[in-house]
Amino acid sequence: MNMLPPFLRDATMEACRPWPRFELIAPQWSALAREPVALLAVWADTARVHALYRHLPSDLILPVSVAPEDGAYPALSIWHPLAAWFERMIHNLWGHVPAGGDTRPWLDHGHWPQTTVMAARPGPPVASAEPPEFQEVGDGTAMQWPIGPLAAGIGEAAHLRLTLDGTRIVRAESRLGYTHKGTLHLMRGKSPRVAARFAARLAGNATVAHSIAFAGAAEAALAIQAPPRAVGLRSLMGALERIATFLDDLATIAGLAGDTRAHAYCGVQQEYVRRALAGAFGHRLMMDGVVPGGVAGEPDANGLSILRQVLDGLADSMPAIRRMFAGGLLADRLTGLAVTDRQLLDALPVVGVVREARQFGGDAAARCRTRLEAIARDTETCVSLLAALPEGPLAVALPLNSGEGLGYAASPRGAIWHWLRLDHGQIAAAFPCDPGWALWPLAEATLVGAAASDAGLILCSMGLPVSGMDL
Repeated sequence: MNMLPPFLRDATMEACRPWPRFELIAPQWSALAREPVALLAVWADTARVHALYRHLPSDLILPVSVAPEDGAYPALSIWHPLAAWFERMIHNLWGHVPAGGDTRPWLDHGHWPQTTVMAARPGPPVASAEPPEFQEVGDGTAMQWPIGPLAAGIGEAAHLRLTLDGTRIVRAESRLGYTHKGTLHLMRGKSPRVAARFAARLAGNATVAHSIAFAGAAEAALAIQAPPRAVGLRSLMGALERIATFLDDLATIAGLAGDTRAHAYCGVQQEYVRRALAGAFGHRLMMDGVVPGGVAGEPDANGLSILRQVLDGLADSMPAIRRMFAGGLLADRLTGLAVTDRQLLDALPVVGVVREARQFGGDAAARCRTRLEAIARDTETCVSLLAALPEGPLAVALPLNSGEGLGYAASPRGAIWHWLRLDHGQIAAAFPCDPGWALWPLAEATLVGAAASDAGLILCSMGLPVSGMDL
C-alpha cells in the first residue's frame, strides 16, 4: 500500500473482497488514470461508476469508484482508449455521461422500449442511427466494406466496418451488441445460485471460466470458500474447456487457411474431448457445472476414466499436430500474418494466447504455436488433477449475508473478472468483464495494413469473443 499515490492512500475504502474498493472524487478519478496503471474494466451501477485497475509498480488490484455529478463523470478514455467501449456501454445502460468521451450507442440499437434500462428511472425510447455510425477516414470517400452482423453458418453476431485503400485495410471499427441478453437486469434480485445460470450463458466457449469467476465473486462477497474437492474439479473443468476451445480454434484456422487435413485432424480431436466431457460431466460444454459455493454434482466415474483415455490419446497426437502447423501450407500462410504491435499490446490488459505469442514472434503462426503449447500444458495438468482429486463435500451453503466481491478466472480467450454486490443474499448489482473488451481494440489495430482477404483468418487467429460483451 505504501507504493500507492498519496491521494489514494487517503481515500475512503469500502469493504470489497479480496481487494478493498476506493471511493474517489472526480479529480482523484482523473489523477489515478494518469498513474502507471493498467485498466482492466469500467462499469457502473445506479449511483456510481467503477473501474478496475492493476497498479503496475505494486501489482495490486485496485477497484475504484466515483459518483457522477449532474449525470456526468470524467471520461477515462482520454488516457486509456480501451475505456471508450465501456463508457459507451455505461451510457446505454445507466445514462451516466463520460465527459469528453464517446457516447455513440453500443448495446442499444434503437429497438428497446426504454433507454438507460439499468438506471433508477429509465428514459423514453430513442431511435439509433441506421446504418450504425462509424468514424470517417480522410474526406469520407474511401471504400468501406461492412462484414456482418449476419453471415453464413452459425456464428456470433458482430459488425466489422473495414475502410480500404485498394485491397489494404486502413481502418477497422467494430460494433457489437446484436445479441444483447439483458444479463445484468436478469441477475439483479436473484440469489447467486439462481443467477449462476446467466453467468454460464455469457459465452459458450468460456462457460466454465465465467462460472468460476462469478462463483469466486459470490464467495468473496460472502466470505466463504468452496471445499477442496470442488476447487480441484473447477481447475480440471477450466483446463478441459481451454483444451477443447483451442482445438476448435486450430481446426477453424486450418480450414480458413486451406489445409483440410489439419482442419479435419484437429476437429476430430476436439470432438473426442467434447464427447468425453459429455460423458463425465453431463454436458459437452460442462455448462452449469460450477455454482457459487462449489460444484453442482459429482462427475461420472466411468466418464472420468474415458476422459483420461482421451487425454492420453491427445497427448500422443500432439507431435503430429505440431508438425502440421510447423511447416507446409499452414506455416507459409500464417507466418508473418497480423503481427500484434508490442506497445499497444502492453497498453491493453490482454492476457492469454495473444500476449504469450509475443515470445514466438506475435503473428498468426505464433498464436497457433501458443495454443499448441497451452494444450500440452493443460493436458498434463488434467492428468495430474484426475490422479489426485481430493475427497470430500462438493459445495457449502451460502449464507444470506450482504457484501461485495471480485472473482477472476483464466478462460481460453484471456482473463475474466466478475464483480458482485449482495444485499442479504440477493444480487443488488453485478458486472462480468469478458476478455473481448481488450481483444477487439487490439484486433482493430492489428487489421490495419493487412489485406482485406485476410480479415477472417486474422480475427480467427486472435480468438475474438462476441457474446460475452453483449451482456
